[in-house]
Amino acid sequence: MPDRRDPFISLLPTGLCSLHACLRAAGFDTVLANFSGWTNADVKQQLSDLKPNIVGITQWTHNRFAAMNLAGLVRVELPDCFVIMGGAHATFCHDKVLQDGSPVDCVVFGEGEETLLEIVHHCNEGTSWRDVFGIAYRVHGQIVSTLPRSPVGNLDSLPIAVSFLEQSVGVDIQLQSEFILTARGCPSSCHFCSSPRFWQHKVRFRSPDRIVEEMVYIRDRYGLIYFSLRDDTFTADRARTIEFCRLLIERRIYLLWNCQSRVNSLDEELLVWMKRAGCECIQLGVESGSQKILSQLGKTITPAQVEIAAGLIRRVGINLSVYLISDVPGETEDDVRQTIDLIKRIRPDDGYVSPLAYYPGTRNFDEAVVAGLIDRNIFEVDDKGAVYAVGKPGRNSRKILQWLGRVAPHDAQQFKSQKELLGYCYATNVLAGEFYRQREEFYLAECEFREIVEREPDNSWGWYLLGDLYGEMGKNKQAGECYHEVCRIIPEHEPSLQALKAKKKRGH
Repeated sequence: MPDRRDPFISLLPTGLCSLHACLRAAGFDTVLANFSGWTNADVKQQLSDLKPNIVGITQWTHNRFAAMNLAGLVRVELPDCFVIMGGAHATFCHDKVLQDGSPVDCVVFGEGEETLLEIVHHCNEGTSWRDVFGIAYRVHGQIVSTLPRSPVGNLDSLPIAVSFLEQSVGVDIQLQSEFILTARGCPSSCHFCSSPRFWQHKVRFRSPDRIVEEMVYIRDRYGLIYFSLRDDTFTADRARTIEFCRLLIERRIYLLWNCQSRVNSLDEELLVWMKRAGCECIQLGVESGSQKILSQLGKTITPAQVEIAAGLIRRVGINLSVYLISDVPGETEDDVRQTIDLIKRIRPDDGYVSPLAYYPGTRNFDEAVVAGLIDRNIFEVDDKGAVYAVGKPGRNSRKILQWLGRVAPHDAQQFKSQKELLGYCYATNVLAGEFYRQREEFYLAECEFREIVEREPDNSWGWYLLGDLYGEMGKNKQAGECYHEVCRIIPEHEPSLQALKAKKKRGH
């Protein structure tokens, strides 16, 4: 896809995939569609071809206008179609979504699997859906909200979110399958985040067995060997995280993955388990190096805790990425300097800096409205994707951004120390080999990758990286042999299949 690198266009919310899977598993004929970036003419043509009776649309703040535009297109093209909207923005702004003349018939609050299934069953049977818990709708000029719905009691009972991706249009199946949610909710209550309210201030977890089952399913069906676990805090339940890692290790599944964590939810033993199970990167919600700004954002952490967590991650040998927030009202030059100094000390490999933005359902937004700093209807008036907390954001964020990735350590000694601490660990070999390959120290890179396949002949990562290395060195025969080994282990591994196809075209 031409916009594969743009997550707003190329990726669907994992929750939307879960809704699709639940409906499919229940026997309903549904199609998952990603219309991001499509022209109105193309969307109309697709609607005309599909002729759905019900259309469900996910609305987030960044796509709030596009989502309403899509609902309007549906209403014009399919006047009798039942239009449902859900997602975080719709949940917190349902009164705006359902205002007079809206093309939307119903808004689903929060978690939608059980609610949507009930609505679709009612529509299928020709009975009234208006008493379904967890929805809002407009009747006789008034907006009616039904009783709240209790969250799904057992997340393991839900089907694997990507299990029906073939029944889709506009979806990058390979990219979509990489992202997995293993929990719902967050133990924190940051002022800039709507997650706590969206998930009703509860955290629910999927079991380690179910997570591993999903990863193996995706590996075998779509050939993926790298995953991104997108929980707000993957390590929130320490025992669960260790059990998940133990299963990956004992079953010799040999995947690489990344996750998000809080700085106070990590310790060395846990990190060792994660590294040995294939964790190659952890993203920390650092936000700022200024205690004043951290407190203002509702972060119950300290810069000292950030340094401790970063040091442990470095010691074990996992890549470190950080999330930062800047351009906060009242942020001073000294606050920015403290953040830059913290970056210099913790030496992240990369990271993201975002100007502080307002979102409905957050404490920041509610307090700004009460203080008269922003109008409650700003999201309907301002047509920009994000509504920033300061007038012209970016100045402080740019200052901080220029330091990310510039201060990470670059020496081979780190890998020796990691091997002394962990012993053999394929994730260490992968990172060390890539380090040497980028420096064109091909012999050292080959030694790292060779050790993987000699110790673990069914570890596809060793064979795949050897194949890429040999291809870069011009050793096409050896590269082809390695790619064939990958396909023996993971028959659907697309990069290896494409490499073999390319070599075949060139006559190798």
